[in-house]
Amino acid sequence: MKDSLIFFFNRDLDKLKKELKLYDVEDNIWKISGNISNSAGNLAFHIIGNLNHYIGSEMGNTGYIRNRAAEFSLKGVSRDEILNQIEETKQTISNALLKFPEDWFSRKYPLEEFGYPMTYEYFMVHLVSHLNYHLGQVNYHRRLIESPRLG
Repeated sequence: MKDSLIFFFNRDLDKLKKELKLYDVEDNIWKISGNISNSAGNLAFHIIGNLNHYIGSEMGNTGYIRNRAAEFSLKGVSRDEILNQIEETKQTISNALLKFPEDWFSRKYPLEEFGYPMTYEYFMVHLVSHLNYHLGQVNYHRRLIESPRLG
């Protein structure tokens, strides 16, 4: 389980980094338009905060304190800073999961984020899918914000 999780988190966080690098204009990472209410930068910070909280702090005892409101209110942070934080998050996840006993994935995760108990395994699968949901939003955001206007 650990090796698979590390693979998927690394793969998908690398995809997030790639998406952010594909923006032709760095400032576009922070743009919103029409019904697009979250910028790619804010989605990246949300992913970073989510993983550092649920894996880094809860499983790896990093002491990370999440500021969820800031994940959606921060603006104008450089692309390089976001990329560095993603890389640090990858390392935090790897460190936490490598130290986590494999046979504990069937144990109850300490937080009931959905209002019901769940195992570590269940919640880790959720976190991978959560990351991918927002990764898709970043991809779509980039293509909408930077696409040439038709007509």
